[in-house]
Amino acid sequence: MQKKFVQLKNGETYAYLEKGQGPVMILIHGNLSSSVYYLPLIERLPENIRVIALDLRGFGDSSYLQRFDSLANLATDVQLFMSELKIDKATIVGWSLGGGVAMEFASRYPKSTAKLILINSTTHKGYPIFKKDQNNAPILTEGYKSKDELATDPLQVKPILEAIATENAFFMSYIYDLTIYTHQKPTPEANQLYIKETLKQRCLVDADYALACLNMSDTPNLYTKGDGSIKQIKADTLMFWGNLDKTVPEYMVLDNLKALPNAKYVKLEPCGHSPLVDQPDQLAQEILKFIQ
Repeated sequence: MQKKFVQLKNGETYAYLEKGQGPVMILIHGNLSSSVYYLPLIERLPENIRVIALDLRGFGDSSYLQRFDSLANLATDVQLFMSELKIDKATIVGWSLGGGVAMEFASRYPKSTAKLILINSTTHKGYPIFKKDQNNAPILTEGYKSKDELATDPLQVKPILEAIATENAFFMSYIYDLTIYTHQKPTPEANQLYIKETLKQRCLVDADYALACLNMSDTPNLYTKGDGSIKQIKADTLMFWGNLDKTVPEYMVLDNLKALPNAKYVKLEPCGHSPLVDQPDQLAQEILKFIQ
């Protein structure tokens, strides 16, 4: 499946995968990934759905002309993307960080959101990166004051930046095995393809800082005071979480469930942070049941 490209009105060029005709479903990937990670789901969806998986700004083969400060900036990119493809309305699907982008989109562009699907999503209250003490243990009461300071984080940020800079596929695959593939692993061929896409990322610090600053609740977190925008989401929502997920704890999913009145929760077992690898058949079946 070859990527297509479209230029947005803000000057960015977005790469995307596309399949099928009919009602539109837009797939938004997570951090350290790209549209390619959605291939197992795309392959399982029928031709009578127009499925579009995009590479966010600074990820995969999309451009990175301007840095971004928030997931809302990326949600605006998605709206501009839909406008260029003349798509009025779509089911918006977000995995991990992509779930945060999807929630920002659904709150800001309700008329463009048919339904909302969250796969092992970050909470709408943000995914904090804590400062570390001299032993590299997290200081749970302190966040970073700027992107530059966050870029020095010795555990979660700096080693990943170095791996991307040196195209260290072995280290990146090790990180994925440790944090994402806690149940099953993709085939060696698929893993090679995925990690190659991961190493294209240029916006890690922006993405990490945007995740930490995300706060759609009305309660302050370490980074921002919150804007209460989660209350603007009216779309029917389906959310998934894997019981072996080491990246997103269940309380984050339950926070989203509590905040979204029209939400249904499906717990996948056994499953880690990537149902796309661990439970792609059930994931596709539940999604089809939800949208039809």
